[in-house]
Amino acid sequence: MSERAAPFYCPYCGEEDLRPGEVGRGAWECAGCGRAFQLKFLGLLAQGLRSDSTGGEGI
Repeated sequence: MSERAAPFYCPYCGEEDLRPGEVGRGAWECAGCGRAFQLKFLGLLAQGLRSDSTGGEGI
């Protein structure tokens, strides 16, 4: 298994000063806003991402 991937920025404030958290696996702490968050890889999508140019669901 490879090493864990690190986030590039905080999902709340955008700060790049992140440190691994002590709470558990995938935990990160942001020095900018003081929040702690956890990242978790859930798995691959069965169909993957599709590029559907025939319409489909619109925005």
